[in-house]
Amino acid sequence: MLTKEEKNKYRGELFRHLDGIAVAPVAYSLKEKGVLDLLLQKDSCQIEELATQFNANEGYLNVGLRMLASQGWLQYKVDNKNNTVIISKNDKSEIAFNLVNIYKDVVHFMKTSEEFHPRNVDIEEFTILNRIFNKYKNNDYNTLSNNEEERFIQKQIVRHIEGVIIGPITVLLGMDGMFHKYFMEASFSPEEFHEDPVIFSKILDFLCYLEWFTKNNDHYKFTEKGLFFAKRSSAYGVTVSYIPTFRRVDELMFGNANILRSSMPNMQEIHVDREMNVWGSGGAHSAYFKKIDKIIIDLFNKPIEEQPKGILDLGCGNGTFLIHLFEVIEQRTKRGPLLEEYPLFLVGVDFNKTALKVTRSNLVKADIWAKVIWGDIGDPKRLHDDIKENYNIELSDLLNVRTFLDHNRLWSQPKKIDILRVSNSTGAFAYCGKRLSNSIVEQNLKEHFENWGPYIKKFGLLLIELHTVNPTIAAKNIGKTAVTAYDATHGFSDQFILELEVFQKVLNEIGFYTVDHHFSKFPNNELATVSINYLKVTSN
Repeated sequence: MLTKEEKNKYRGELFRHLDGIAVAPVAYSLKEKGVLDLLLQKDSCQIEELATQFNANEGYLNVGLRMLASQGWLQYKVDNKNNTVIISKNDKSEIAFNLVNIYKDVVHFMKTSEEFHPRNVDIEEFTILNRIFNKYKNNDYNTLSNNEEERFIQKQIVRHIEGVIIGPITVLLGMDGMFHKYFMEASFSPEEFHEDPVIFSKILDFLCYLEWFTKNNDHYKFTEKGLFFAKRSSAYGVTVSYIPTFRRVDELMFGNANILRSSMPNMQEIHVDREMNVWGSGGAHSAYFKKIDKIIIDLFNKPIEEQPKGILDLGCGNGTFLIHLFEVIEQRTKRGPLLEEYPLFLVGVDFNKTALKVTRSNLVKADIWAKVIWGDIGDPKRLHDDIKENYNIELSDLLNVRTFLDHNRLWSQPKKIDILRVSNSTGAFAYCGKRLSNSIVEQNLKEHFENWGPYIKKFGLLLIELHTVNPTIAAKNIGKTAVTAYDATHGFSDQFILELEVFQKVLNEIGFYTVDHHFSKFPNNELATVSINYLKVTSN
């Protein structure tokens, strides 16, 4: 049984692994292009100056540099009044930037291993991977300095390298079922799980080196540490699913900013492995469901005439959230025994066809009747009209719910520009490589929620949302937050995660308020990157 201290230590390693998957390719690209060397020569630079000098896409360059600030390697100041960003070196910059070349091996592997899978490794890929394993074991990435500050950054980078190596391995094995209870409790041989046991044993041997497994007579068994990470394999899923984006950060920052925008008629996504993303999201989101239960129970314990006719889950992902909500209502509310007489109208909506397919399959397996349809979070009127026309029900008669979606709305220029608005956000936002001012992003969010106002007046809006954190705060809490990875995956894919307090300020401006006793944030301190809000609209 792991102690609390051990769990905290391993959780810190996991967060650093996620940092590494995002930071390694970005930092290495900035080093190769000469951006980091220039920053060491100057006291400070404005983002526009850097973008011009390096012929860079200012928006994505800004995202990348803010990531390094969140790692403590730069000073990052947003001047929202004058719509600029000032980048400055700090006492860690020179140490960190001189170590960035250590990422070379894992960045090369990330770029050249598009078809990598730990259960089906091609010889050329494995040769590269095995070379990295050996260099890691020989401490080639970790020549510890006598200087305490240097040692901290060296260890930081080594954890990053670990993350690039084991993140994809952990996710792919988790999706394949290796972390099934049988394998987690019993010893097993490579032959049981791989068509090439010799290659697979080398991967397992590296995980033994990391103390995830023990080995006895060619059989492997999870350690307590290994079980900790195996049970949290989905926590790596979302970040790893964006590796197709991280492979192309060179191009995104310094070339064709639209390189990952699909021109396919069916809008096939090429910046993210959506199936993996849905898998990772489903596992990660389940941790917040318990907080949601109280809201659902309160609402569906009211007199039947005061209850919603059903639930619409926009951005349904893999259907896990909708299934959970149905089970809570069926088993734990007064509505449950009345479902024959007053059935729930359940709707799963998503913009992505892969997600819709997964949701349908999971709802069938759960024996739950629901409609599964396409919809866009940015167009509630069309969604309302579709539901009204096809099912003769008003969108406002349903409880609208969504998880981690509002920041992923398609960008549109605000209809009204408030020249007096000065944002408090420290975020880095881009669209097609162009930098967006934080004030414009706030105004866009304001108009987005204003469009939803008519459809949530009756029963409100229940949402879980993702947030960024001031990079100065993030830098002081390395290993305690995954915000650097969140900023990377969302920043390079034109998504807009604002700080919690900024998000709430915008909602309050348009008369939306959070029901206080139903509000939660995770963690419950200044590092909050997730919030649960049950939003209502003021009557006036």
